[in-house]
Amino acid sequence: MTVRQLANTPATVIEPVTVCIPARNEADRLPDLIADLRAQVGIPRLSVRILDDASTDDTSAAARAAIGDDPRFTVLRTTGDPLPGWTGKTSACARLAEEVSTPVLIFLDADVRMAPTALAAAVTVLRRNTLALVSPWPLQVAGSAAEALVQPLLCWSWMSTLPIAAAERSLRPSTSVACGQFLVFDTARYHAIGGHTAVASSVTEDLEIARALRRAGARTTVVAAGRLARTRMYRDIAEVDAGYTRWLWSAYGGSAAGGTTVALLCACTYWIPPATALFGAGALRRTGALGYLAAVGGRLLARSTETGGPLTRIDVLSAVAHPVSIGAYLVLWTRSRRAHRRGTTRWKNRRLD
Repeated sequence: MTVRQLANTPATVIEPVTVCIPARNEADRLPDLIADLRAQVGIPRLSVRILDDASTDDTSAAARAAIGDDPRFTVLRTTGDPLPGWTGKTSACARLAEEVSTPVLIFLDADVRMAPTALAAAVTVLRRNTLALVSPWPLQVAGSAAEALVQPLLCWSWMSTLPIAAAERSLRPSTSVACGQFLVFDTARYHAIGGHTAVASSVTEDLEIARALRRAGARTTVVAAGRLARTRMYRDIAEVDAGYTRWLWSAYGGSAAGGTTVALLCACTYWIPPATALFGAGALRRTGALGYLAAVGGRLLARSTETGGPLTRIDVLSAVAHPVSIGAYLVLWTRSRRAHRRGTTRWKNRRLD
């Protein structure tokens, strides 16, 4: 693997940095992130803007209680749905960023947890490499069987198909990778492309904004941040289903033919070898076993890079179950395509067109 690791080394960022957090119904998660932000070191000129995006729970109250008297934090609130042509998240991010003029702009999701050096380390990568965007990839934590089957595929999908060292030097939009849970921008570059306004309707706004930056001639990169940041995106099978159903239809340019082609390739690559190992004989069985072990090895290598540390028993078991993971992904993609076609995709009680 050639993915850069976000290093847990002391660093001091002298320029002002603004962190923006879009939050809808995050009363139970947001206080922990606020505590992590209050504990950040190496960024003496830090400010944080939180937008309660028309939440139906106590997100604002929970945020203010966690902030206490810390003057670096500001809590804003909207009361209505986004305008037509916008998703909830892109609308919230655009509003948060519209008054930001600090040299560095960071977006965080409310479910991210960070070590005290995480922000300074990420900004250091941005500046030392003269980048427009650094996307630290948090460790995707799984707390249920459904999560363990599906979540590691996010990192594995790009680590197993994209030569990151070459992609980092390239300006090709198709080779960009980004994770919207943790995005670190050069603010001038962000505003130059129109910020989130440029990707207003996208359900994969993180990837689309990285592509927009590359089209504008700006460099972007992804770094493995598992040592310093983690997140549990979904907490059970229902949230896994809802989360992926809302956006997976847009993969492969939203093309049904593209998705079907990938499905056939996955079936041939990850189902036939274990089936041959189980039911074949002689050299055919051995070849199938080698193919299956290669797939498991790829999963383990990707997960090891993502975590930045030792693998757990769950990591190993989910890698062994890779053919089942592929099946789960194909089911989710099919459900997402169907929901999008019917116009029934929703997220956090909002319809997605």
